[in-house]
Amino acid sequence: MADFDFDLIVIGGGSGGVRAARMAASYGARVALIEAGRMGGTCVNVGCVPKKLLAYGGHYASDLEDMTAYGWRVEGPARFDWPTLKVAKDQEIARLNGIYDQLLERAGVEVIAGRGAVVGTHRVSVSVSGEPVGREPVGRELTSRYLLIATGGRPWRPEPGVLPGIEHTWTSDDIFALDALPDRIVVVGGGYIGCEMASILHSFGVRVHLIHRGETLLRGFDADLGHELGNELRKRGVHLHLLCTPQRIQRVDGHLRIEIEAGDTIEADAVLMATGRVPNTAGLGLQAAGVELSERGAVLVDDRFRSTCPSIFAVGDVIDRMQLTPVALAEGMRVARNLFLGEDEALDYRFVPTAVFTHPGVGTVGWTEADAARHFDKLRLYKSSFRPMRHTLTGRNARTSMKIIVDDATDQVVGLHVVGEDAAEIVQGFAVALRCGVTKAQLDTTIGIHPSAAEELVTMRTEWTPAS
Repeated sequence: MADFDFDLIVIGGGSGGVRAARMAASYGARVALIEAGRMGGTCVNVGCVPKKLLAYGGHYASDLEDMTAYGWRVEGPARFDWPTLKVAKDQEIARLNGIYDQLLERAGVEVIAGRGAVVGTHRVSVSVSGEPVGREPVGRELTSRYLLIATGGRPWRPEPGVLPGIEHTWTSDDIFALDALPDRIVVVGGGYIGCEMASILHSFGVRVHLIHRGETLLRGFDADLGHELGNELRKRGVHLHLLCTPQRIQRVDGHLRIEIEAGDTIEADAVLMATGRVPNTAGLGLQAAGVELSERGAVLVDDRFRSTCPSIFAVGDVIDRMQLTPVALAEGMRVARNLFLGEDEALDYRFVPTAVFTHPGVGTVGWTEADAARHFDKLRLYKSSFRPMRHTLTGRNARTSMKIIVDDATDQVVGLHVVGEDAAEIVQGFAVALRCGVTKAQLDTTIGIHPSAAEELVTMRTEWTPAS
């Protein structure tokens, strides 16, 4: 190792990169981390953290509407002030940026401000790019026994030739920097980003149209989740346009006109392209170093996160497996332990829970019904839909929907899905049970907490069968 400047150089200061760097340093490795912007990556700066803060803020709109049913009165109309929330959100992100810097410093990681690029199997160049926050920029080349690519992803938009007028659109990154909210917006894309942004913006009083090319929202999730979430968003006033794509976007008299199929148009003040994210590998020089990339630009790695170049590893969104912060953290930890503790283990991706922070929320763990049907000979399904107890007084036409998927041969619960308030909090606990191989019989003998929504998951006894 003495032949190299470092034992590990990490390119990218997001969740996976920071975790790998910290852990490797704690195991005695000499570690450097290169980052051109603010620490924390997508999650802290333009993803999980600001998104969840905005989702919290949006909940107060319905809370204010519902509170009179419970005897609360506030004199005068309530007023939402976007700049106040934006400043508070930015302050919290800055605090987290600083914490990431402190964690790396305490671990003994050398943090280098600049844009890293791979110029050899063990060599990285660092060039000054932008204005790094709180760290002095440098310009140099460094060598390391191992390199770790953790550069995350970036929003994807169609090219102008594919969608005329694309230059008039925003991405989800832009939403967090807005000084003022639009009165009307069209959200293109019905994945988790599009659904979350549509829900959040609507809760702040923005008139929202959501355009999605699929028959149901949330492609890749259980189909029932997308169907139920679509119903709830419609009830709240989000205009859904399914099986539909934008054809042209034009600026007309100070606003945007969005042409969709069948000659219909939508007038709006802004268009958000929530059409997915792609791995952020452009300009890194990876292919010249022998690293193979997928068609989407993802770094191809084996089950130990090693690329086709033996000294170069990759974790997080840049490998395009599961674009989730906790997964990136686990991947970064696994790389550090394998390289510097002598372990040789893969990461188990079974039963990774996830959530969509819409109003209402979505929580899910395990197989979708469609995927489970391809892997198990026979399934048993249990479904429930009910009005949450809270709304028996408010009169709000809201529903909570739950679904359990069971492998009939073993009685093991292989999928569990929730649409409703506190879905993420409910599913996190059940994810532990699924990881431990819980059976439907064990759920049936578990006593529920009453009254709660979560108890429904241990009281469903009647198998659901599709109507003939």
